[in-house]
Amino acid sequence: MGLVGYNFGEILRSSRVFKGLTAVQLADGICSEEEIIQFEKEEKYPTIDQLFKIASKLEVELNHFFDITSTDTFNYAIAVTELIKNYKRERDYDAINEIIQKEQDNALFKHTSFKQFLVWHQGICTYYLEEDKLKSIDLLDQALAMSHHEQANMTEREIEILTSMAIIEKDSGNLDKSVELFQKALNQLTELPQVQDSSIWLRILYGLAQALSKLEKYEDSLIYCSKGIDNCIYEENMYLFGELHYQAGMNFIKLGIENKGKEYLEKAVMIFNLQKNEKYASLVKTEMEKLLKFC
Repeated sequence: MGLVGYNFGEILRSSRVFKGLTAVQLADGICSEEEIIQFEKEEKYPTIDQLFKIASKLEVELNHFFDITSTDTFNYAIAVTELIKNYKRERDYDAINEIIQKEQDNALFKHTSFKQFLVWHQGICTYYLEEDKLKSIDLLDQALAMSHHEQANMTEREIEILTSMAIIEKDSGNLDKSVELFQKALNQLTELPQVQDSSIWLRILYGLAQALSKLEKYEDSLIYCSKGIDNCIYEENMYLFGELHYQAGMNFIKLGIENKGKEYLEKAVMIFNLQKNEKYASLVKTEMEKLLKFC
């Protein structure tokens, strides 16, 4: 997302003054006072998360900061999709749903690509917020049908939608269907000449490893854990790195290879600590103590 050329600093300052807030008050809970001043001088620009929080505090819409005199409104739609992606990584489905409700009638999102993106994430939110799997899968099917034709190979976006279906099937306990969809997504991904977002490999490999482990196919699960870990190292990507080590550790312990399992679980704790993810580090420690207690 680029804010250069949108008179962003002037819009931010005038909005803050109109709201009667000091730079310190606006910064509270979002960033430092110095950064607000830098934003207003356009010496620096906020992340999309910071911008969303600033807009909420100023009680304005996100598009308020995109200069209405500019015709390049396409950047606004890109900014919204990036914000939704960030919240998806944090599993903040309430925040995603709020954005979807605000933007679904926006003319910008009538374009097939952006409309598909909203329907796709509406399907995800429907499952995790409403626990309505049938409606969720129906929305994901609708999103897929907007661009995919039965005989054609899938695009990267379509593979991501298929992966969302597989994850929902896994989380709802329909494990055989989940494995089938993950395998299809993996096969389709290998057909692409180039993958723009390497993290899709990791989502599929980790989801497949989880589903196979739940089916007690621990050795098969380990194959995909290993592939995922190797992918993280090759791509220099820490996304799901800790989770893959945790899943591998659990598999080894279930197979009775306690020393190897403990080694992977300790690595998972170390990775989560490096990522400052204290919640997951603590969960792995607790799980490790429970599992090894009976070994």
